[in-house]
Amino acid sequence: MQTYYPVISIAGSDSSGGAGIQADIKTISAIGCYAMTAITAITVQNTTGVTDIQSIRPDIVAGQIEAVCTDIPPYAAKTGMLFNADIITAVAETLKRFDVPNIVVDPVMVSTSGSLLMERDAINAMIEKMFPLAAIVTPNFNEAREITGESDPERQIARFFEMGCRNVLIKGGDNKEMPDVKIDILASNDNCAIRTELKADAVNTENTHGTGCTLSSAIASYLSLGYTLDESVCRAKHYITRALRAGANVKTGHGHGPVNHFFNPRHLKTFNPNKKWK
Repeated sequence: MQTYYPVISIAGSDSSGGAGIQADIKTISAIGCYAMTAITAITVQNTTGVTDIQSIRPDIVAGQIEAVCTDIPPYAAKTGMLFNADIITAVAETLKRFDVPNIVVDPVMVSTSGSLLMERDAINAMIEKMFPLAAIVTPNFNEAREITGESDPERQIARFFEMGCRNVLIKGGDNKEMPDVKIDILASNDNCAIRTELKADAVNTENTHGTGCTLSSAIASYLSLGYTLDESVCRAKHYITRALRAGANVKTGHGHGPVNHFFNPRHLKTFNPNKKWK
């Protein structure tokens, strides 16, 4: 009997379908994994912005994760919008109790349109409870600056390591000498000398809604399939770049539209759990 590669997304819902849980489900499915969810908040949202947020009770968030883990143990998890400290605590304790592997923490703080997606007092809870559990933390440059208080990427990385992160990916860096190239920096605390620059041609598009959600769920998906962290990040970077290109010239809504998650969808992958998998 075969089984799928299950991945859980623990994040907020985007009513317009471009980010959050909806983007995660699309990404995980397009890569060929089995998507499961625990919804942390409901947003009133479209491509122009977020107008309201209703957080989910922490015990309900924890209950969703527990229901999944006791029946379909995930091979990887990604966290996105964790609105407040109580939700963060509930998520961290439940993931730790079930020893969920390959946790990707995307410290979602601000939407593409500029809306605040986390209560400000939740940042310390994120640092203390989620960062030590994470296989990798994936802030964009602005989130990294808010969390660390530093503007230099190297100093940001050092601060993340001090906060207990094992690996960190600083997303969306610009290089004045190469304005047409987007650079992400992957750093590992296992060897502080390792800094990998992941470069991709900048895509000229307004359709960038949910790119961070998409990248982090892609990393989790590839980790669940058995790829190394470096391989998973590189494959995820390639996936989001192609998704941006495929959706660049499509009009969806009146603001920042979504990427095209299904530019090359895969069938759900399966394996025999009685045999050693990749």
